Amino acid sequence: MLSRIAPTFLALVPLLLAAQEPQQQLPVKRIVLYKNGIGYFEHLGSVRGQQDVNISFSSGQLNDVLKSLTVLDLNGGRISNVSYPSTAPAGRQLDGLRLPLGDKASLTEFLAALRGARIEVRTGASVLTGRLLSVDRKTRTGGGTTLEIDYLSLISDTGEVRTTELNPAFSVRLLEKGLAGKVQRYLDLAGLGREDDSRRMVISTEGTGERSLFVSYISEVPIWKATYRIVLGSKAGQSPLVQGWAIVDNTVGQDWEKVELSLVAGAPQSFIQNLSQPYYSRRPMVPLPQSALVTPQTYEATLRPGGPMLAGTVTDPTGSPIAGAMVEAFDAAGGVVAQATTDANGKYQFQTLPEGPARLEAQAPGFSRAVINGIAISNAAPVKRDLRLDVGSAAEALTVTASAPSIQTSASQAANKLKMRPNGVREFNALEQFSKLQPGMVDQARAQGQSAALAQELGDLFEYKLKEPVTIAKNSSALVPIVQSPVSVEKVSIWNEQSGVSRPLRALWIDNTTGLTLDGGTFSVIEAEAFAGEGIFEAIRPAEKRLVSYATDLAVNASTRNATGQQRVTRVRIAKGIMTAEAELRETKTYTFRNEDSTPRTIIVEHPVRAGYELRGELRAVESTDAWQRFRLVVQPKQTGSLVVEEARRLDTTYALTNLPSEQVDLFLSQKSIDKTVEAALRRILAQKDVVGAIQAKADALEEESRGIFDDQQRLRENMKALKGSAEEKALLQRYTRQRNDQEDRLESLKKEIKQLESRQATEQAKLDQMVLELSPDVRL
Repeated sequence: MLSRIAPTFLALVPLLLAAQEPQQQLPVKRIVLYKNGIGYFEHLGSVRGQQDVNISFSSGQLNDVLKSLTVLDLNGGRISNVSYPSTAPAGRQLDGLRLPLGDKASLTEFLAALRGARIEVRTGASVLTGRLLSVDRKTRTGGGTTLEIDYLSLISDTGEVRTTELNPAFSVRLLEKGLAGKVQRYLDLAGLGREDDSRRMVISTEGTGERSLFVSYISEVPIWKATYRIVLGSKAGQSPLVQGWAIVDNTVGQDWEKVELSLVAGAPQSFIQNLSQPYYSRRPMVPLPQSALVTPQTYEATLRPGGPMLAGTVTDPTGSPIAGAMVEAFDAAGGVVAQATTDANGKYQFQTLPEGPARLEAQAPGFSRAVINGIAISNAAPVKRDLRLDVGSAAEALTVTASAPSIQTSASQAANKLKMRPNGVREFNALEQFSKLQPGMVDQARAQGQSAALAQELGDLFEYKLKEPVTIAKNSSALVPIVQSPVSVEKVSIWNEQSGVSRPLRALWIDNTTGLTLDGGTFSVIEAEAFAGEGIFEAIRPAEKRLVSYATDLAVNASTRNATGQQRVTRVRIAKGIMTAEAELRETKTYTFRNEDSTPRTIIVEHPVRAGYELRGELRAVESTDAWQRFRLVVQPKQTGSLVVEEARRLDTTYALTNLPSEQVDLFLSQKSIDKTVEAALRRILAQKDVVGAIQAKADALEEESRGIFDDQQRLRENMKALKGSAEEKALLQRYTRQRNDQEDRLESLKKEIKQLESRQATEQAKLDQMVLELSPDVRL
């Protein structure tokens, strides 16, 4: 019998052991953190047989996990189940108790909720037993004091109603079966808020042997934050340096042990949906707007750059311009940063280039290449470089080297003056070395530092991937270096009259030559090995230029003055009988600055862009935004400098030449709104208008005479009707008849004259119209 049972039992042993495999925590191996407060997590571990693994989450994380969880058995097994503790909201669970109590019930409310229950009440030596009828609050007045007293009423088994005062010494015992358990459950639910908010997800697997299990999901995490240190070179020719750090917080339910960590400067769309609990509609919470601070701030990005930074002409050996020549600019690393083709006059220009040394090459078919090395590109002043191409092949090249600043080496030499131990190891004593620091030691050490992250584009996003795995314990944070690179920076002072500050602000004009996206964050400025200020900038893309402030410039005083000029006609145009006088209303704004420092100040003046206004004079903005024009002014030490911005607003006035009186022409002349050419043309038109007007006046006079004769004939007709036939009346009738005949002759003559005048007037009017149409001067005054 035992021999028959043993094989069966032995066959069941592996299954029993597999069923009893202990649960294990699946470690996290890779994390990607995004700027919108979500993180992508990957876990990878091994399982054996039908082993369960678990991952701990908070209740808030569980919802994100449920809508993004991916579980894969990488070795042929399968996932049989994923379970987690689902808990209904506390309010819903309280409703299920059928005990009308909120989560913050008082003693009076608690007793009122027990109405109808059988209880025992003790107050001192008396004991009352029965069913609770009510809890009432009454007012008692005595000795000048008013008190509110609670009374409990119950009905005894004999039907007697008893009332007792709820004094500090009273007690209540629950006699009804099951009621004490409900109260205990109520207290358990009320105390849930003090429990550890941890939800353990169990992943059940099925398979044979040891297998690899892969789990991925997204989860809400604290936003990783970027912070930078911009180190300005303490010596001439020393490039500024930007150091970027990321602040990472681990607030999830487990440690991060040697995980691959990536930080993404981007915000993929994500949302929260409460999948782990019954869903109830909820309005989104919108934070209150925050007041904008004057400083620090990130100024608007450039929309229109200023004049060309590098320009010139390409010519042949005879000095003639070469059209269509290809001109390329290369940075210090040999990469092409700009290309241009010469125009018909052989000219080329580059609007934007990274600051620093550059190489310029030009070539054209039938000519050898021309190369200029060591061109110093700077935003401070445009550079002009002409190139001459000799006849030959493209393989031949004429190379010219521009002057370059000398390189300081004393810092690197001083940095090596550290004591060596006999075994060759450098001896280090912090206090001794601090007292013996040579200029440049810190700069060299800082420059030799390396970033702990690899940066790369991810479509619209940008990723900083740490080179080495990191370990961050739960509920801990870490500061990780992500950027270590030279950067092009110009130190300036910026003045904006509308900013509300009385002095200019010290600012950095950052040209992102790092090739990386600098995610938005705080920055500190280190100058001459000391803190110089701090500020905030938004995300800066590669090759983008941004202006950011970090301190108040106490060495510069600023003032402004406005002036408005008289309206002045600048152009007169006549077309199709309409004269348009273009006038300008000029306004001048003068910015004055006093530099009390011992070094020059480059001041960037932000002048508002106003609709309808255009610049006048030779002053041009170095760059423009949607709202501001930026002008550059250099003020020498202990000197006063001024920047005059002259603008004009165009005002147009139109006149119909056919309605233009001579007095208006005289007014134009007195105001110098027209020149002699326009005056002569207008005078000819006015003279022809007078001819037409004279004919019209004569025709009007004849028409008036005709109307007078007609009226007189009406009078004669009435008089002739009144005559009776006497001798005197007959003589008078003959007289009226002769007068009427004469009037008829005159009317006939008038008709002919009026017709002739109308024909003449039409001819002269056509001549006037032709003169008006043919007149089209365009004169600038």
